[in-house]
Amino acid sequence: MNNLFAERMSKIPRSFVREILKVTEDPKIISFAGGLPHPESFPYKEIKSAASKVLSENSQEALQYSTTEGYKPLREYIAKRYLLKGLKVDPDEILITNGSQQGLDLVGKIYLDKGDTVLVERPTYLAAIQAFGLYEPVFKSLPLLDDGIDTDALDETLTSQKIKLFYAIPNFQNPTGITYSRQKRQKIADILKNHETILIEDNPYGEIRFMGEDLPPIKSFLEKSVLLGSFSKIVSPGMRLGWVVAGKEVMEKLVTAKQASDLHSNYLSQRIVHQYLRDYEVETQLEKIRKMYKRQRDLMIAMIGKYFPHDVEYTQPEGGMFLWVTLPDGLSSMELFNRALKEKVAFVPGEAFYTDNPQKNTLRLNFSNSDDEKITEGVRRLGTAIKNLMITEKFNES
Repeated sequence: MNNLFAERMSKIPRSFVREILKVTEDPKIISFAGGLPHPESFPYKEIKSAASKVLSENSQEALQYSTTEGYKPLREYIAKRYLLKGLKVDPDEILITNGSQQGLDLVGKIYLDKGDTVLVERPTYLAAIQAFGLYEPVFKSLPLLDDGIDTDALDETLTSQKIKLFYAIPNFQNPTGITYSRQKRQKIADILKNHETILIEDNPYGEIRFMGEDLPPIKSFLEKSVLLGSFSKIVSPGMRLGWVVAGKEVMEKLVTAKQASDLHSNYLSQRIVHQYLRDYEVETQLEKIRKMYKRQRDLMIAMIGKYFPHDVEYTQPEGGMFLWVTLPDGLSSMELFNRALKEKVAFVPGEAFYTDNPQKNTLRLNFSNSDDEKITEGVRRLGTAIKNLMITEKFNES
């Protein structure tokens, strides 16, 4: 029976995080594993009102088939948001997708042949590895520094090898939480202008900046790129709406690929989200989210300082939903995961975020989906598990 499946399916693992989430269904487990927004951030009353208005005023149209590109007033809204950030985008250069995850799949469809090389950050978003992996590319990774990718290594790699795509998450990167500096964004654009490589700039977290200054997308400096965005983190992930920004030649290919996939994204969701954005001030919603996530981030960092051993390192993100922990050399986050489950706390071991030679002493923590009590208790439990693992390792060495 197995020989009936496409060969590529044997090479694509199931999502590591999704499998971990099954383990954490026990209500006694405090989970920092999933990349989930906090349910209290959802504007459910406003969405209910918007849905009621759409169905009472435009029910026949909203429940009908629609265009592949997506509801034009929604695309116009997205274009206006970009203009406020200094990026001029034509609404016809925007494609509405089923979350930004579908955007990654469509990018893979139109660009990747088997054996093409995709350059990624080290570490990188594991679902991007999965999405691109279906098209059987070769992955190559470059070191991720405190202010973004190693640009010297980027320049050297692009000069010495043929790279089809460079995939990056410049704002509050998943999994590390780091943000590319303005200087590094400009440098990356300058390097890519001299090569055929296409930048795929993923930006699902950019609106969730709660510290520091907003920075322009790399696309502001580089026309030859594809930019992805999402409503999942600022409205609701359940609406499954994202978008892709690309030039007209690329957009033509994306639309064709999407037509073959699903004809168009959920039109009712598009109409409801647009109605919500028309009727309510999105900045009010964003400020609510930012205030909530900053408090949770600050508390998690404070608790890490209190309960983790002092030689454990961690990032301190200025936005987004994650931070990255590096254990002392020689420790395994997979072994820690097994011990942490006994303490009724979960996280994502770092191995899942590497395309090669994983750094096994790393792990990702999500701070956005836990209340203060769970953050405090969960970090305490995890600190206990780390200390016990370190004691065991020292005993084994002696």
